[in-house]
Amino acid sequence: MRKCFDKESNKGRVILIIPAYNEAGNLPKVVSDILSQDFPMDYVIVSDGSTDGTHELCEKEHYNYIELPVNLGLAGCFQTGMKYAHRRGYSYAVQFDGDGQHRAEDVEVLYNRMIEGDYDIVLGSRFLEKKKGGSMREIGSRLISLAIKITTGKTITDPTCGLRMYSHRVIAGFANRMNYGPEPDTVSYLMKNGAKVVEAPVTIDERLSGESYLRPINAMKYMARMLISILVIQSSRKKE
Repeated sequence: MRKCFDKESNKGRVILIIPAYNEAGNLPKVVSDILSQDFPMDYVIVSDGSTDGTHELCEKEHYNYIELPVNLGLAGCFQTGMKYAHRRGYSYAVQFDGDGQHRAEDVEVLYNRMIEGDYDIVLGSRFLEKKKGGSMREIGSRLISLAIKITTGKTITDPTCGLRMYSHRVIAGFANRMNYGPEPDTVSYLMKNGAKVVEAPVTIDERLSGESYLRPINAMKYMARMLISILVIQSSRKKE
């Protein structure tokens, strides 16, 4: 880990948690974007057992990072970042991609929405101001939105958007519980159990370089897994 903060000083502050598996080609632009913002935010890169020189890049550029010795996958990687945020007393944590798809300028949009209503989670949405198209991903997103509506009675326009802000109340849950993954099914479960969730408009760009994990076959498997989890598993799960 690089750079430690006094716990007391981080109350009210925002930290971006950046899961990164082999994103060395994208991280310089991602970090540069974060540092160029006037809105104050910290960040931590969680290198998930990367093999492309991410560790060396973070050392060379003095990035704030955690190096995992093995690949844990997104859930374990993100939980590591949430533990970091929780132990250092951050009030807000943002799930932020390391591939350049998220814009750091949107963090302030999420923050302003968060404090307007003292929400637990603010979800970034590409579809608050425009309709979804007919691509396979957008059709899958519609199905997940429908599943969330059925189980919670609430409408989420863009459940698969990975840009999300969590309050300190939710950070603790992600840090301390093994079955809190950074996915729509966990958001649905938390909503069903009283979490105050709202959306805010954001822009999602194409990844800067490299290849997304969610190729067509993987995307279909992901959508099916989310639907089963939301409609069956999370619906029958007891409140913790």
